[in-house]
Amino acid sequence: MAVTFKKSDQKQMNEWLGGNKRYTLLFKATTDGCDATAFHTKCNNKGPTVTIMFNINNSVYGGYTSISWASTESWRDDGHAFLFRLYQSGNWNPVKLPVKTTTYSTYDTSSYGPTFGGGHDMPTFNGTINQISGYFPLNVAAGSFGNSYSTNGETLDSFTNGHTHVTDIEVYSVEVSDTKAELEEPWRKTPQWNTELLGTLKGKIERYKPLKELNVPQARVLLVGQVGAGKTSFFNTINSVFRGYITRQACSGNAEHSLTTVYRMYQIRNGVSGKPLNFRLHDTRGLEADQGMDAHRMCYLLDGNLPDRFQFNPSAPVTPDTAGFVAKPQFADKIHCVVFVIDGSTVDVMPEKVIEKMKGFQIHMNQRGIPQIVLLTKIDKVCEATSENLSQVFFSPGVQETVDRVSQILGLPRSNILPIKNYESEIELQDNVNILTLLTLQQILNSADDYMFNYLDQIEDSKLQQLNIRE
Repeated sequence: MAVTFKKSDQKQMNEWLGGNKRYTLLFKATTDGCDATAFHTKCNNKGPTVTIMFNINNSVYGGYTSISWASTESWRDDGHAFLFRLYQSGNWNPVKLPVKTTTYSTYDTSSYGPTFGGGHDMPTFNGTINQISGYFPLNVAAGSFGNSYSTNGETLDSFTNGHTHVTDIEVYSVEVSDTKAELEEPWRKTPQWNTELLGTLKGKIERYKPLKELNVPQARVLLVGQVGAGKTSFFNTINSVFRGYITRQACSGNAEHSLTTVYRMYQIRNGVSGKPLNFRLHDTRGLEADQGMDAHRMCYLLDGNLPDRFQFNPSAPVTPDTAGFVAKPQFADKIHCVVFVIDGSTVDVMPEKVIEKMKGFQIHMNQRGIPQIVLLTKIDKVCEATSENLSQVFFSPGVQETVDRVSQILGLPRSNILPIKNYESEIELQDNVNILTLLTLQQILNSADDYMFNYLDQIEDSKLQQLNIRE
C-alpha cells in the first residue's frame, strides 16, 4: 500500500516530537474507506498517533495526540497534542500549532474520525464519506480554528487552503525507534547507484592489470578474520558477481571452529570468457582465541612461502623443511594487500585475544609495508534501514559509528574500513549487493597497486644509487 508520509516529513515530525520515532501506518482512507468505524477499528488503543490530511491543492496538514483513540465518547485532555502543516500548495512550509486548551485536545467518539479541538480546529468527518472525483469532501468543517490550538500567525485558509476536500487521510502509530535517523548527507560519497555504475565498476575490474613493470600476473589479496566473519563468503560473493549467478564454490557457513582448514588461492573467472581475472583471493583458517593462525605462519603467508592447498598441521610448526615450502618466492608470489574481515554486528564483543592476534599480525605487515583494509561484514544486521535498502549504507549513522569503532581498534584510517553485505540467504543476484561489492573490491585493488608502486620506487631508487656509485 503506497504511503505519502516521506522520510523528510518524518524527520520534521521527529524534531517536533523530540527524538527518533518509528511510524507505522494504521489507517488509510483510500484503502480502508473514509469511515469513522473503520478509523476506530484500526486506530483505537494504539498509543500516540499522527493524523495526516492531503489536500487537493497539495497542502498537507494534520494533528498529533500522545494518548490512544479509544471511542470514549468524550473530550480528551492531552498537553502534548499539536496541529501541524508540512506543505502549503505543494511547497515545503512546516509549522507547528501547540495545544493551548488541553481539556479539549481531542474529541474521541465512535461516530467521528480523528477530531482535534473543542470546536473542531481542524476539519474531520463523521459517519462515512464517499469518494467523489478522486477526493473526499469532509463533512465536519474547522469551525473554531485557533480555539484549542495556537495559530502561530496562521489563518484557517492558510492552514487548510480554504476547503475540506482531501485526496487521502493517513493515521500512523508513533513509537520510539531503536535505530538512529538517517543522515542528511552521506558520510562517504559514492557515484549514484544504478545499473550504469554497476556496469562501469564491473568493466574496470575485468580490465584490471597489476603494474606491467613488475611482471606480476595477479594481485594477491590475503583474507584474515575471525571464525564466522565471512571471509569465504566474500569470495563467493565476488565470484557470484562475475559468474552472473549465486555460487557457493567455497565452503562457508556458521560453525564453532573454522571451516577453512586448507590454505586456498582462489581464482575469480569472468563469466563470459571463463578467463581468470588479474587478482587472487587467498583464504586462511579463521582466527580463534586459543588456536588457528599464529604470527610465525602469518609471516610465511605474507612472504609467499606457502603454496596453494597447503594443509596446516596444528601439532607441527611450519619450517623450510616442510613439504611444499617455497624457499625463494618471487615478488609475484607475495601478498600485496591484507584484508581483515570483521563481523560488523559483533564488533563490541570481539574476544580480546582475537584483537591482540590481529594487532600482532599488523606489526609484521607494517614491517613489510603491506597495506591493510578492513571488510565490515553483516552491515544489514547493524542498521535496519540498510537492511531494507543497501544503497543507504553511507547514510546510516549506525554503520558510520561501527566504522569509527573498528578504525580505533586496529589503528587504521576510516577510509580503509569498508562496509559490505555478502550473499548468504539470497538465491538471485541483487544490483545493490553487487555495486557495494565492486566498490569494495576496487578499493582493495587500489591498495594492492599502492604497494606495487612503492616496491617499484624502491627498485628504481636502488638502481639510481648503484649508478651513482659507479660514477
